[in-house]
Amino acid sequence: MTIRIGVIMDPIGDIKPYKDSTFAMLLEAQHRNWEIHYMEFSDLSVRDGRAFANTTRLTLFDKKQNWFEKGDASLLALDELDTILMRKDPPFDMEYIYVTYILQLAHEAGCLVVNDPTSLRDANEKLYTSWFPQCCAPGLVSRNAADILMFLQQHKDIILKPLDGMGGASIFRVHESDMNTNVIIETLTHNGNTFCMAQQFIPEISQGDKRILIIDGEPVPFALARIPAEGENRGNLAAGGRAEGIALTERDRWICDQLSDELKNKGLLFVGIDVIGDYLTEINVTSPTCIRELDNLYNLNIAGLLMNSIEKRLSKTRK
Repeated sequence: MTIRIGVIMDPIGDIKPYKDSTFAMLLEAQHRNWEIHYMEFSDLSVRDGRAFANTTRLTLFDKKQNWFEKGDASLLALDELDTILMRKDPPFDMEYIYVTYILQLAHEAGCLVVNDPTSLRDANEKLYTSWFPQCCAPGLVSRNAADILMFLQQHKDIILKPLDGMGGASIFRVHESDMNTNVIIETLTHNGNTFCMAQQFIPEISQGDKRILIIDGEPVPFALARIPAEGENRGNLAAGGRAEGIALTERDRWICDQLSDELKNKGLLFVGIDVIGDYLTEINVTSPTCIRELDNLYNLNIAGLLMNSIEKRLSKTRK
């Protein structure tokens, strides 16, 4: 029986196919002769309590130009699909949350949504680390300037970042003697009206911010270490970092073990965690990347592992 897979993503014409993880997933689905249905946020609707979308069939080509062709379009009830990949990049705003409600209708009607829509709402990619304090460096979430200044006084050298950012945007390293401390706090908290995260600075960032991919609780055995450019504190590739492959350490595997059961229980089948030195810093659940880079470095098929996991889940629900 052919599996019908939907994907919700940013416009496919705007991606960089040679490095796009969603594209890698769709190529693998096509290789398995799955029926691919493409959607964007504007295609979704709810009609009399049932989730629908105007979907478009896709044919994909693994090349840097002309990498897709659109086929037939149709209005489809989402619960008629076997599985849906929710791969829209942040911002995690109210529109994103509304879409998770729409997807929850489909999920509860029997369509496997990856990742689980309820867990997408629950697991803020920065704040969710607080459920695993044994894995993390000292941290604080607050919008109170006095709290943040006390944390800075205690740890001397810290990172401040928003709870809703991505790609290294608005991340600040602050020293105890920094003359701009107050304005940074005011900016990030919008004068005390928005929560932000403070973390003790981890010097091992110079060796890379490791992206570790976890599929149904099991880590891929290699990570992509994103190493900051000279003069930078951010390893994000979007902020100019360079990438190197690295095998997981015993500590990396221990961190993954600490998260594994919880991720599986919450239906978070595809997760990208960030580890600096010995410490977990983020748990990315919306649209984790780095599949194609790791595949190319180590001759892997990470999307294949994910599709195997999806098939396993579907086989259980069909019995």
